[in-house]
Amino acid sequence: MVDKVHGMQTTNWHQMAEQVLAGQPLQREQALAILRAPDEELLDILAASFRVRRHFFGMKVQLYFLMNAKSGLCPEDCGYCSQSKVSEAEIPRYNILQRDQLLAGAKAAFERKSSTYCIVISARGPNEREMRAVTEIVPQIKEQFDLKICACLGLLTPDQAERLKACGVDRVNHNLNTSPDYYAKICTTHTYQDRVDTLRAVRNAGMELCSGGILGMGESLEDIVAMAYELRDLGVHSIPLNFLQSIEGTPLQDSDRLDPRYCLKALAMIRMVNPSSELRIAGGREVHLRSMQCMGLYPANSIFVGDYLTTKGQLPEQDYRMIEDMGFTVTREELPEVAGDEFCDSGHASGSSVAGNRMV
Repeated sequence: MVDKVHGMQTTNWHQMAEQVLAGQPLQREQALAILRAPDEELLDILAASFRVRRHFFGMKVQLYFLMNAKSGLCPEDCGYCSQSKVSEAEIPRYNILQRDQLLAGAKAAFERKSSTYCIVISARGPNEREMRAVTEIVPQIKEQFDLKICACLGLLTPDQAERLKACGVDRVNHNLNTSPDYYAKICTTHTYQDRVDTLRAVRNAGMELCSGGILGMGESLEDIVAMAYELRDLGVHSIPLNFLQSIEGTPLQDSDRLDPRYCLKALAMIRMVNPSSELRIAGGREVHLRSMQCMGLYPANSIFVGDYLTTKGQLPEQDYRMIEDMGFTVTREELPEVAGDEFCDSGHASGSSVAGNRMV
């Protein structure tokens, strides 16, 4: 799968795409080769990843809308997060929003053409009051709006996962964020295994898995590849890839040294490793992809629309125009079944200014 061009070694990226489409998983050395590829091969890499994306998702783009339902007040020490206990960032801090505010967020999500409404709280895990608030509002949202519900509530017990499934939650987001080996460098108050256990509880309860990561925290290329394979082995349905946005007052405020070409290679690599999983361009895309945002839609088939949890995104109208200009269309259709389950080795995003709260 390596050709010689002008005396140089270059990978045949289209043969790699054919391998993936034939059902043969990408090897780790191949995944690393995508991240290490010279920039002059970027267009070929994107074209190859687009073949895989188009096979599973056609020319469709799904939109997601995030509601920061509880901001700040988190006891965890995740170094990237403006809402953690070690953050000195100036952000809104409030307990879980009231019913009317959560319904208003759902209405905004629907009006912005989103297929999924994401309810997010900052916490180690939900307390009983927060669980009741979510389990009571979800049926009301579904009665009024044609939306899938994704809950991002922190670490979950099997019983909590069952309760979320019973009330109508479709999927749960809990990001792995990075590789098993690097995780302790970004958080010490819970472990990587705690996150994996939550994802398994979600899967056992019969909900879809939403889990992704963050680029730009000082991790190695090998860490990014390891995370991509962990997501594959867990059979994750939806993968949001965030690009660390420096927030003053957080431990990682000076760590986001990314360029748009590397970000695009990372999206392409994750697509090739997880061919049938939804891949979402998440937080930080406006900052790090900049004028190349539209090219991220070649490997990815989903974006957050609007603002994020504590940082601003671009205007929804700009996203609609970008999607249209690229020849894609917005859809609310169901996703295909995730082929990643056959490889299993075992059993945050855009939001609203509802109530005056800006999301990151």
